[in-house]
Amino acid sequence: MAGSTPPDSESPPVVQEAADLLAEAVASGKPCPPVRGQISAGDVSTAYAVQRLNNERRLAEGHRLVGRKIGLTSEAVQRQLGVDQPDFGALLSDMVVPQAGLVPFGRLLQPKVEAEVALVLNADLPDADCTIEDVIAATEYAVPALEIVDSRIADWDITFVDTVADNASSGLYVLGDQRVRLDEVDLVTVSMSMSKNGEVASEGTGAACLGSPLNAALWLARILAELGDPLKAGDVVLTGALGPMVVAAPGDVFAASISQLGDVSVRFAPETASEGGSNE
Repeated sequence: MAGSTPPDSESPPVVQEAADLLAEAVASGKPCPPVRGQISAGDVSTAYAVQRLNNERRLAEGHRLVGRKIGLTSEAVQRQLGVDQPDFGALLSDMVVPQAGLVPFGRLLQPKVEAEVALVLNADLPDADCTIEDVIAATEYAVPALEIVDSRIADWDITFVDTVADNASSGLYVLGDQRVRLDEVDLVTVSMSMSKNGEVASEGTGAACLGSPLNAALWLARILAELGDPLKAGDVVLTGALGPMVVAAPGDVFAASISQLGDVSVRFAPETASEGGSNE
């Protein structure tokens, strides 16, 4: 289990203990108990310290930071998880699945899928008082996306500090092939329909994401700038779900269509598959 990289020696014991619990769940393939046993309720700063430690461990292993995800922006998803505010996590290079790609069986522990708008940046956003106009100017294009969320915590038994510590329940993500400039789309009015095995399983609109995916991106840009770790040119930003997330099982096929943006899909390998996948 990860636990001997340099960042660990600088972390308080409670942070290392919770980070180790989550890291062992990944290594063993067995979900762990909630980390709120280590982190006090409402101690969001410690939860983010746990997230940061495990991400630093993964970076030390050779993965690259490629962007950020915003979680819990949809009221529907907030109701599902019993929370009332967004959070954020890191996107690393091994989380990328290509359009229509295959997720190997066993790659994730408890996957669920949600459709959202992704932004790809071509400029940094270093200012904590940046504006929507700054976010628009820094965005090269928008693209339809599927986020495959996962929880290292058994049965998705999570509170806010649990999901924050667990890298905002990140898993994998898929970007569609169609790239649309922001002056060609109204992200508030886009409509989303996501199917599972050909049947509609989730629907929503851009307004479901904090009123607009741009509002979510602005929230993230300001938070990260305040923390001294701002969004950078080239970053992918998953702005948050447009509708409820849907449980994924071996063999499932998900496809989402977002009006004005296009389509995106992903396949989950059947349980009998022993090979495949497309991660870095």
